[in-house]
Amino acid sequence: MVKITNKIADSMLGEVAQEKRFYCADGKYLKSLPELKFALEEMSDEIYSYHSNEVKTDFSNWVREVIGDAKLSRDLLKSASRTQAVKYVADRVTWLQNKTANR
Repeated sequence: MVKITNKIADSMLGEVAQEKRFYCADGKYLKSLPELKFALEEMSDEIYSYHSNEVKTDFSNWVREVIGDAKLSRDLLKSASRTQAVKYVADRVTWLQNKTANR
């Protein structure tokens, strides 16, 4: 298990390079965990299901491979609904923000 330092938390909350953005089926693109949280809150269940279903785990993959957050990636794999995914991402964003604020 990797210890999340303030520097790592900052990196996880920051914007990713343009070529690493997450492109949603609705045409929007995401470049950070806070944007993922907002997008999940606003997107339709159909768009969520397009990216997260029995065959595809796009959100989890992006969080693990691009953001580098294995814990949130595992949580998203367990997520049974868009609402639950929002909660996982929101809780993690808040935790990371608190981590960077407590320097």
